[in-house]
Amino acid sequence: MEKTHEAGEPEQAGATGGLSGTAARKYRQMTESPIPRLVLSLAWPSIVSNLVTTVYNLADTFFIGQISTSAEGAIGVAFVVMTLIQAVGFYFGQGTGNAMSRYLGMRNQRMADTMASVGVTASFGCGVAIAVLGHVFLAPLCVLAGSTPTILPYSRTYIGLILVGAPWMCAALTLNQQLRFEGESAYAMVAFVSGAVLNFGLAPLLIFVAGLGIAGAGLATIICQFLSFCLLLAGMQRSHVAHLSLGALAWGRDLAREVNNGGLPSLARQLVGGFAITVLNNAARPFGDAAIAAIAIVQRIVSFGNYIQIGIGQGFQPVCGYNYGAGRYERVREGMRFAHRVAFGIVAMVCTLTFAFAPEIVTVFRNDPEVIKIATVTLRFQSVTLALTGVAMITNFALQTTGRMWRATFLGLCRLGLALAPSVAIMSRLFGLAGVEAAQSVADVITVSVAIPMTIGLGRELRDREAKAEKDGAARA
Repeated sequence: MEKTHEAGEPEQAGATGGLSGTAARKYRQMTESPIPRLVLSLAWPSIVSNLVTTVYNLADTFFIGQISTSAEGAIGVAFVVMTLIQAVGFYFGQGTGNAMSRYLGMRNQRMADTMASVGVTASFGCGVAIAVLGHVFLAPLCVLAGSTPTILPYSRTYIGLILVGAPWMCAALTLNQQLRFEGESAYAMVAFVSGAVLNFGLAPLLIFVAGLGIAGAGLATIICQFLSFCLLLAGMQRSHVAHLSLGALAWGRDLAREVNNGGLPSLARQLVGGFAITVLNNAARPFGDAAIAAIAIVQRIVSFGNYIQIGIGQGFQPVCGYNYGAGRYERVREGMRFAHRVAFGIVAMVCTLTFAFAPEIVTVFRNDPEVIKIATVTLRFQSVTLALTGVAMITNFALQTTGRMWRATFLGLCRLGLALAPSVAIMSRLFGLAGVEAAQSVADVITVSVAIPMTIGLGRELRDREAKAEKDGAARA
């Protein structure tokens, strides 16, 4: 039986201590403002920063695509390592951020500060471990992630530089999530947009003008990520909602359990995402560098729609956490319904465009007839099903934020793991390259089929808690 959190449970009820003035104003905003306006006000900075990050990734893909098809393939291979870095950042960001929003909803300032400080410190430390181990096993890591002999020299250079920046990249992702959970998504947007804008100028300068090739792309990435980290750190301290300090650090089994409850679903999603890219790359490898490059391009294009869904989910999460902690379950249900509708509608419009103009979009990144042919088919398959996955995305965020760890983890594993890996294995054997192209769409349909009953079940549980709270209130009156 998974453990969930209710306002007023014994382990959370003590030492509330009250909130600071800024945190108290944020509490009133999150528990009293109209849900649609509140979710959208928190979602749009997340969507903007996510989309700018997507454009930044697409720019990298475009610039590196001017080098060679093998260099383009290295981006797909590096995606596996980037996913590992993101897994750590999201684990501590979601794990501590979920707890922060609930503690702020319960007006427990001390524990909110502790969660913020623990998350950033632990994330940076794990980033150091990734950097060290990654360099020790760099060549085997590149081969495992799908490098062919012609791609390997590029992937070793690019991934080697990315690993140098792993500590501050992990910590930046954690800070980004924490700021969003406390309702300060505008700070997060400014930090990420600043780094991405710098990269637009720095990447081509280092790649072409300085003549560094793919090493210039890696160097530009870690420099820009360091800028974002510094801005996020400053933004966290200036927000005056939760505070970072060495004095707030604390360790213990209960704290670790709470971080894990909130972070494990994100860790599972990200690690399985890296596994999924590895599976796709290895399934595409028999069809040559063009197939791996095509998969990499489609992953970057499709991330545009994924990041919209994530941005809406990130706008919903602090609303969910604050109101769940405050016992306002009717607002949690209303927010979930609204986020589902908006995520589906916006991504459906985007997918209409990517389906209709797939060849033209792919050509921007690599004017190679074989790459265009493979990527066009893959992109159109994914355009048909991507909008449906918003149901799974929002439900997953809701399960995670309300402390339903095991269900959130299972659902998070579906799209890029439990459903994708068998789909790739079976369909590539039955249909060859066409099976690789269609596998993600099949996995999307399976995932949505799993998500729908989970959505209904969570709504029922929230209604039951709402009824129980009303009954208890009437009895006390």
